[in-house]
Amino acid sequence: MVSAVENMAANSSWSAFGKATDLRHRILFTLGLLIVYRLGTFIPVPGIDGAALRQFMDSAGQGIGGMVSMFTGGALGRMGIFALGIMPYISASIVVQLLTSMVPSLEQLKKEGEQGRKKINQYTRWGTVALATVQSYGLAVSLEAGDIASDPGMYFRIACMITLIGGTMFLMWLGEQITARGIGNGISLIIFVGIIAEVPAAIAQFFVSGRSGAISPAVIVAVLAMVVLTIMFVVFMERALRKIHIQYPRRQVGMKVYDGGSSHLPIKVNPAGVIPAIFASSLLLLPITISTFSGDTTSPVMSWLLANFGPGQPLYLLFFIAMIVFFAYFYTFNVSFKPDDVADNLKNQNGFVPGIRPGKKTAEYLEYVTNRILVLGSAYLAAVCILPEILRGQFAVPFYFGGTSVLIIVSVTMDTIQQVQSHLLAHQYEGLLEKSQLRGKSGKGRKKRSPARK
Repeated sequence: MVSAVENMAANSSWSAFGKATDLRHRILFTLGLLIVYRLGTFIPVPGIDGAALRQFMDSAGQGIGGMVSMFTGGALGRMGIFALGIMPYISASIVVQLLTSMVPSLEQLKKEGEQGRKKINQYTRWGTVALATVQSYGLAVSLEAGDIASDPGMYFRIACMITLIGGTMFLMWLGEQITARGIGNGISLIIFVGIIAEVPAAIAQFFVSGRSGAISPAVIVAVLAMVVLTIMFVVFMERALRKIHIQYPRRQVGMKVYDGGSSHLPIKVNPAGVIPAIFASSLLLLPITISTFSGDTTSPVMSWLLANFGPGQPLYLLFFIAMIVFFAYFYTFNVSFKPDDVADNLKNQNGFVPGIRPGKKTAEYLEYVTNRILVLGSAYLAAVCILPEILRGQFAVPFYFGGTSVLIIVSVTMDTIQQVQSHLLAHQYEGLLEKSQLRGKSGKGRKKRSPARK
């Protein structure tokens, strides 16, 4: 039977959206801040030689045109004030989450409620400043080494570092404001907009290549079909769940005996989300990016790394798959889904899995189920991330979307749509409550007065 919530979601229309003024204000607020972010990507860092920068980026597009450029929305290629993007904050938050699961004092701080969460957020901000400082200094030195700075020296380094650190902190503030007063997750939406902003130019270049004869019409149709099928596959897998039946015993309250209820514990096929792909891609792009900015391609170690760990190489693909699988298991069991904590929560709520003893046996059962699910989840992540690399490296197919890009686009879109639907449902519930109160007032023989407070 279809639930009342599903009926409401099916009956949601543009008229209901127009009446939800709070939701409309939130969407407009979010769009306004995202426009501010896009404008900031075009404001250059002071002291940059524009002609030298364009020449450098054209010759070094492989290393910096990957993960880092994707997260900055093209700001790194233009050396804008948001050139570092939101990556320092993401890296700091992931490191703090991992430390929270491994350091007992931080884990205890996480259990302290709102005050503990604020303290952890403060640690994340300080970590963001530290990472942004290191990255901005390295970027300033690299710009000087590449003869891109118009007036190199200590003044340029300080000015570049202050600008880049300020840009990262401003982006972090924008993301927090969108999360609190807008719609969706602010940090994810900033990354999402950065990826989407580069799509029109890539599609235009793709069709221009087809018109000039560089790409055959059959390849164009195959690539478009592959993009659609990949997005559909990601949507299906991100919504896939393994439901574990949970039973609650009968309970007696006073003289009444209430029957035991039942529910389901949902475990996603991919509990770690896009984090394993981000970590693995960052590690693989590190040697290329270091050699790009430092210009050191003559050392034997760097030459071997560039030859064997370049995009499309067999060792690159094997290491990519291994890192995705490792981070999928590591992040799931240490951050996103801890079987021991889940088992303790079920035991405290008097819930149990039928046929499994509460406590340690339940934790072992949940770990067993999650291990088996992650075989499929990590294989799905690896397949989505590896397929574009194989197409580009081995078959020279111009597949613009990387696997990480597709995962981010799909997950952020689904999360934002879900939040919009939640706001619409809340607005419709408020409307139903108001109508029911009006019907109660309009009864025969009743005076029109406000209901008495209980």
